[in-house]
Amino acid sequence: MHWIRFERGGQTGFGTLRDGAIQIHEGDMFAAPRATGATVPLAEVTLLTPCMPTKMIALWNNFHALAAKLNLTAPPEPLYLLKAPNSFLAGGQTIRVPASYAGKVVYEGELGVVIGKRAANVSETDAAQYIFGYTCSNDVTAAEIIQKDPTFAQWTRAKGFDSFGVFGPVIATDVNPLDLHVKTLLDGKERQNYPVSDMIFKPAQIVSLISRDMTLYPGDMISCGTSVGVGSMKPGSRVEIVIDSIGTLSNEYK
Repeated sequence: MHWIRFERGGQTGFGTLRDGAIQIHEGDMFAAPRATGATVPLAEVTLLTPCMPTKMIALWNNFHALAAKLNLTAPPEPLYLLKAPNSFLAGGQTIRVPASYAGKVVYEGELGVVIGKRAANVSETDAAQYIFGYTCSNDVTAAEIIQKDPTFAQWTRAKGFDSFGVFGPVIATDVNPLDLHVKTLLDGKERQNYPVSDMIFKPAQIVSLISRDMTLYPGDMISCGTSVGVGSMKPGSRVEIVIDSIGTLSNEYK
């Protein structure tokens, strides 16, 4: 299934998307949602982020190919940061140029893991049971801020601007993540195309290990890190993150 959230006539809703129509549901997406029998054409709604995370966790150095390019060793455990809710942005919405920063801003096409139930200290064997599904993610970064101050790496600020936590358009619940490829298009030209199977830490491992550090809640999103091909965006650029079996996350930067 492909789960989606939307706004129509000032009201928010959610449901499953198929053949351009949304089967509207009620209740809790993560706890026995009920189909109402009503449908609405996708063309008649405004897309929202497909869930409302309490937090977005974003990984660094989680792909062998990028680690090799940067001459980095594989970390012994996931390296990650948090992106605050102010950064969350849906497909079709505008990634905004920061008012306080005029340097390079880069796209990072990634696979997102969506948590389906409360996870605290779960084993790797059981971790898949806590994954609701998968989505597309663009972990936007103000690259020149990270090392701007030699006394403190500013990952939170660099990745936490309003509109820099882009994900959607749907959550796919019926895919094998290790069969997927992540593609990034910049103004229609392919810039990234890499297999998810090249991950250092696979989705179940990520969920298990992070759940030992902090409790994960339904709707929380883990952006699994990116691979080679990251590049900068210019105002007016359109960035598309394409993952077959999930969909296309498309946003303009301006």
